[in-house]
Amino acid sequence: MSDWLPPMTTRPNTPAILWVVGLLCLPEVIFLLDGTGLFGRDGLRTWAVVNFGFWNQLLSGGVPLWPLQREAMFLTYALLHGGLLHLAGNVVVTLALAGIVVARSSDAGFVVLFCVGAIGGGIGYALLGPAGAPMVGASGAVFGLIGAWKYWEWEDRRRFGAPMRPLWLSVVGLALLNFVIFWMLDGLLAWEAHLGGAVAGALWAAVVSPRPAAR
Repeated sequence: MSDWLPPMTTRPNTPAILWVVGLLCLPEVIFLLDGTGLFGRDGLRTWAVVNFGFWNQLLSGGVPLWPLQREAMFLTYALLHGGLLHLAGNVVVTLALAGIVVARSSDAGFVVLFCVGAIGGGIGYALLGPAGAPMVGASGAVFGLIGAWKYWEWEDRRRFGAPMRPLWLSVVGLALLNFVIFWMLDGLLAWEAHLGGAVAGALWAAVVSPRPAAR
């Protein structure tokens, strides 16, 4: 067994990456401008969360405010954030991992994975999350990227005979980091979305990764 593992190829700042990051930033820019009174009203963020956040009540008999809200919220919640710091954290991780995803798949593959992670995050929150609190943020999608990245690391380590211990330690470290942040934020962390997104991303990577040729 060798400790050597080649670094993953990356292709940063492709059009798809820039478009996705731009879409994540756009609502926050609008909310900041709304706070200055530019649009003649305040409270646009609240309106957006009510209409486009993820609400578990809609999956248990709640009445949607507009057609297909129940279905669309599995994606729309990922475009909203609780503020600049929340947005910045998700954008930084997206930019750090998106180039790897594009290199391992394509621009289209990155967009699909981002959506798959968001949907997986919504499913995780629907199954494990509280009923009364809405969820916003791209962390489900971001953990979809992380899940795919970790799957590819596992695949590479297996192919090159590198030890798996660093991989499992990093996974445990991510879990502990989630616990610490959950504690620091008094429970205001959608770990359910993180888990759902990571599982969805890993499954996506397992499906789309090319299979080695039979010998």
